[in-house]
Amino acid sequence: MIDQATISRIFDAAEITEVVSDFVTLKKRGVNYLGLCPFHNEKTPSFTVSPAKGIYKCFGCGKGGNSVNFIMEHEHLDYVGALKYLAKKYHIEVVEQELSPEQVKQKNDRESMMIVNSFAQKTFSHNLHQHPQGMAVGMSYLRERGFRDDIIKKFQIGFCLEEWEAFSKQAIDSGYKKEYLVKTGLSIDKESRLIDRFKGRVIFPIHGIAGRVLAFGGRTLKNDKKTAKYLNSPESEVYHKSRVLYGIYQAKKSIVQNDRCFLVEGYTDVISFHQAGIENVVASSGTALTPDQIRLIKRFTNNVTIIYDGDPAGIKASLRGIDLVLEQEVNAKVLLLPEGEDPDSFSKTMGATELTNYIDQNETDFIVFKTNLLLNDAKDDPVKRANLIIDIVRSIAIIPDAIVRSVYVKECSGILNVDERVLYTEINKIIHKRKEEAWKRNQRPDFDEPEPAKKMAENSGFLRSANECDLEERALVRFLLNFGTEILFNDKDEEGNEHQTLVGQFIISELQRDELESVNPLYQLVFDQYGSHIDDENFNAKTFFRDHSNDKVSQLAADILSEPYEESKIWTKNGSFVETILEKLKDLVPKMVNEYKGKKVRLLMKEVLQEMQKAQETGDADRMLELMQQKMVLDQIKNAISKELGNRTIL
Repeated sequence: MIDQATISRIFDAAEITEVVSDFVTLKKRGVNYLGLCPFHNEKTPSFTVSPAKGIYKCFGCGKGGNSVNFIMEHEHLDYVGALKYLAKKYHIEVVEQELSPEQVKQKNDRESMMIVNSFAQKTFSHNLHQHPQGMAVGMSYLRERGFRDDIIKKFQIGFCLEEWEAFSKQAIDSGYKKEYLVKTGLSIDKESRLIDRFKGRVIFPIHGIAGRVLAFGGRTLKNDKKTAKYLNSPESEVYHKSRVLYGIYQAKKSIVQNDRCFLVEGYTDVISFHQAGIENVVASSGTALTPDQIRLIKRFTNNVTIIYDGDPAGIKASLRGIDLVLEQEVNAKVLLLPEGEDPDSFSKTMGATELTNYIDQNETDFIVFKTNLLLNDAKDDPVKRANLIIDIVRSIAIIPDAIVRSVYVKECSGILNVDERVLYTEINKIIHKRKEEAWKRNQRPDFDEPEPAKKMAENSGFLRSANECDLEERALVRFLLNFGTEILFNDKDEEGNEHQTLVGQFIISELQRDELESVNPLYQLVFDQYGSHIDDENFNAKTFFRDHSNDKVSQLAADILSEPYEESKIWTKNGSFVETILEKLKDLVPKMVNEYKGKKVRLLMKEVLQEMQKAQETGDADRMLELMQQKMVLDQIKNAISKELGNRTIL
């Protein structure tokens, strides 16, 4: 089998638009992409790809799913074969093996570390908003920086108390293991005593792309020069700083909508941009830009503007990143802010429109920026000028696309006053030399081509038509995927304590309480697996079922995530669907559950009446009495449900 960590890497790397574009010509249409379906003949495009949701869907033939499903369908491969195909495409090594006890432990360790991080984030946030020290020290600092409450909550900023072991002791007392506190870096094991790594610091949680907390950054509020201003979590099983961008979870939707990403350096730079009204911004968190970080941005857009401080350090940083960005085929521009300004301070001087206009008017193409910068440094020195030309040629030679290279050659030829043929000659030399070196280094054989496997066949259309409760069950699945974590009710117990009931909790508890099961195994699998994760606060139903190892389940998720809400058909016929679905959840969800129960009762009643007919024909008095009792119970249930539905009769 392929271990879960490798599967996760494949899913993370396989950006849906990039995978589909290998086979389908896509054109941008709003936040999505449109093309001709490769699975059936059509003249009018009905094949849609959603980068934000990570799915494709054809509204002509009905096929849909994630990146792996697409390869399975298009290349006629099984699940493992599709994973291998994508692993080869993205140069991810796949070693198939049975999981050893150590590997099982590693997998469990990762999940335990995630849970500990989630506890830490909640504790730090509570300290900031509720603890006297957090409010007096941490919140005062954030207020001085001008951050609003909504922005502080959006990024889940917190505070670690100025005590040696306050957090560690609280975590241990709450049942969390010392092992995972140390592995996540939240605590330091010092002479058999746990010390809080982030004591006395304002805490910035670092979220992964799915919203789970991977690590933390802490800012000291002391002026001690011996104390590091910022302290980050160490590398761990769940946190690799070279693969993470601060703010990507909060920014991904806006990046897709704007088809553009702003890249800054620090936590407060990102937060200040959000407060100014610009959300499509992420940060490299003080680390040098890496290929993995650039590829992460490319999952959502190919257009990046990197914003640097206007001091000498910022200029040097911009030069270091140019070649790396060009190699990843990103349309990158650079903006140097006025000297003495950084994105945090600069964004506070203007609103979103004004700031966006400033960026548009002052950003410069990467290569042109580098050329002008070096040219200004070389001036009339012939040696420096020659070195400049060599430097620029090397950067252009890195660009994989020949057409893009030719555009840059033409532009730089004019700036440098050098014949294009001279630049092309040098570029070709570099490319040829690089290919030779790569050929000598490349001793590892390619992965074997995966063999086509028989396509798993299951007539889901038949399942739907044979299921008399399909409309209701599908609506419940849609509620779980789209709104499972939305608050449905706020209740109070006898002691006056408030308890929240989420949409997913309500639906699953109602189904389990009445032992309701679907005849469609796909729906039932969703209900069962959602129920098994009901207590996991970090469970993301959309990505879990979209990326499910069962391709039929992921196909179902893609279908539901891409289709309009069918429940509206039910409520509009009664003239009550007049608000947005989020505003109506507290009415729609219970109503749909009761509609479903009512349908089930009607079907059971039908079966009981048929059995009663048989019992009467055979003269089986005992069986008739048993069935009459069942009918009485069903009548009572039917009346109760009718009352819940507003005295509407269940036929």
